[in-house]
Amino acid sequence: MPPGWGGTLLVGLLHSIEIAIGATCLGLLIGTGGAWGKLYGGPVARDLLAVYTTVVRAVPELVLILLLYYAGTDLINQLLTAMGYQRVDISGLAAGIFVLGVVQGAYSTEVIRGAILSIPQGQIEAARAYGMPPGLMLRRITLPAMLPFAIPGLANLWLIATKDTALLAVVGFFELTLATRQAAGVTKAYLVFYLAAGALYLALTLFSNVIIGRVEAWSRRGMPSVKEAR
Repeated sequence: MPPGWGGTLLVGLLHSIEIAIGATCLGLLIGTGGAWGKLYGGPVARDLLAVYTTVVRAVPELVLILLLYYAGTDLINQLLTAMGYQRVDISGLAAGIFVLGVVQGAYSTEVIRGAILSIPQGQIEAARAYGMPPGLMLRRITLPAMLPFAIPGLANLWLIATKDTALLAVVGFFELTLATRQAAGVTKAYLVFYLAAGALYLALTLFSNVIIGRVEAWSRRGMPSVKEAR
């Protein structure tokens, strides 16, 4: 009935997409640095990264969200107070992106590390033989060569991130799941609104699959297709 809850659900979906995009980008940055550190870093860096990836993958995501969202923001304010600054109200959007980004970073680290290990070692040895510095080798050899191996795993992480945004409803952040729960609670039309939320998540997944397919085809340009390999 007018004015309806459609606009509210779309706003919640927009917030979910914003968090998923931000968390995925942050996770990619953490994952790239983490994979590089686990492969080429010193013993201390490798051990710390191993602890980070093991803990994040072992602890349920909901527990990590509650821990990082509440304890993390409280720790930041305590540090600011100790340094003589006033406490700050951290944006729910920024906190949500940070929390899911930390979770995504652990999984991205392993995906990217596996993709780097899949690169033919002859390419890396040739780059070193030509005297390429590590930064140039990363941009010109490692990243382009690892993309075809990394994209399937990273695509799965993106789809997981779009659904993990629903977990932020437990900390009161307004995204699609919380908007659906509010609409269903007010109208008592639980079936209608939860089916609508499921349809929106499905539409986002289908659209993402189209984009991912094009990116994967672009990354594999010049490589033989699976059909040709058979």
